[in-house]
Amino acid sequence: MDTAPLLLENQICFRVYSLEKSIMAAYKPILRALGLTYPQYLVMLVLWEKGESTIGGLCESLGLDTGTVSPLVKRMEKSGLVERHRQPADERTVVVVLTEKGSRLRQEAVQVPHMIGNCLFGSAGGFDLVSYNRLRTALDEALQALQAHAGLDLET
Repeated sequence: MDTAPLLLENQICFRVYSLEKSIMAAYKPILRALGLTYPQYLVMLVLWEKGESTIGGLCESLGLDTGTVSPLVKRMEKSGLVERHRQPADERTVVVVLTEKGSRLRQEAVQVPHMIGNCLFGSAGGFDLVSYNRLRTALDEALQALQAHAGLDLET
């Protein structure tokens, strides 16, 4: 009986799991220097891109539920990065906007992808935008294939 398919080292899921842990470990000190956690960084990325978002919009963009996003945004508001406002037309809808401090943080954060790229590709000569984009495309294609095969929407 061939046991090679069942060896831990041959499992794609274990490689992805190990990679995810290592990537999070690489992000941690970089984001700590900015005063952010990884989930806060993701919220900031959405807000830097869109300018503002509802809590529901953040949930959709990040694939997280309101029970995760709402307390996260509250902590970010306490640290002065964002403000929350209720929409006048619908009091149930909370809009999240960047403060001046949150907007300024973007200037420091602009180096984060480059720094992570150096971590990922350091042994191959450092950050290379072509390799970075190739990896991102391969990961996107794998995610789409898994979603299509399983009939799942894994992003939400």
